[in-house]
Amino acid sequence: MESIQKQTSIQTHFFSDMSVMVGRSMRHIFRSVDTIFTVTITPIAMMLLFVYVFGGAIQTGTANYVNYLVPGILLIAIASGISYTAYRLFTDVQKGIIERFRSMPIAPSTMLWGHVLTSMVSNALSLVVIMLVALLMGFRSSASILSWLTVVGILALFTLALTWVAVIPGLTAKSIDGATAFSYPLIFLPFISSAFVPTKSMPFLVRVFAENQPVTAIVDTIRALLAGQPAPQNIWVALAWCVGILVVAYIFAMRAYSKRV
Repeated sequence: MESIQKQTSIQTHFFSDMSVMVGRSMRHIFRSVDTIFTVTITPIAMMLLFVYVFGGAIQTGTANYVNYLVPGILLIAIASGISYTAYRLFTDVQKGIIERFRSMPIAPSTMLWGHVLTSMVSNALSLVVIMLVALLMGFRSSASILSWLTVVGILALFTLALTWVAVIPGLTAKSIDGATAFSYPLIFLPFISSAFVPTKSMPFLVRVFAENQPVTAIVDTIRALLAGQPAPQNIWVALAWCVGILVVAYIFAMRAYSKRV
């Protein structure tokens, strides 16, 4: 009985500590709301550019190019947004915040979870803004409520996975540039996928890479779901990529945190 009460107390302690850390990170976000706008401006500008400048020259087999484009733009926004997680975590490391928290009676991993959950919230806000702009540009979806919930779940899982990737350089980088530079390849990855054009139009070697990297599976799944179409095979591949990245990134992030503290 005592062990059960002790375990319950530890769990309550963990969640209360984590709520404090999330509140702390969210206050940083609201004090610099420009970070959310910075994350959304580039994807929105790209969406405007591709739809109104390049869209007429790109053959995707769909009547509404913005519908084809939106999934890739959402992933680019997420890849851009997580760089701020690495930045904020790096700043905490340099200021000695981790050591201060370690000297306090709080659950050790709650600081990381505070940054991770804040990333989930801030990226969700950015995606909502992008979707509103896409609607103004003519985006339409025939997806059911279940399909929309599935899309939200995939985007949340993808954000969670990449956020734990961002934790690693945030803890280990030697400079602020090193902490944020990791996001550049992630932002560039959708360009070598089915996000902007069908992979069948690509040269053979590029097509092989594009068809076997995570972004294509995730983009194709989201695109099919938003169009109200079934995606039985792609959805499992997309989930496998997200879960695989999440597990590997979490393990390496916790190892880096253990070495840091």
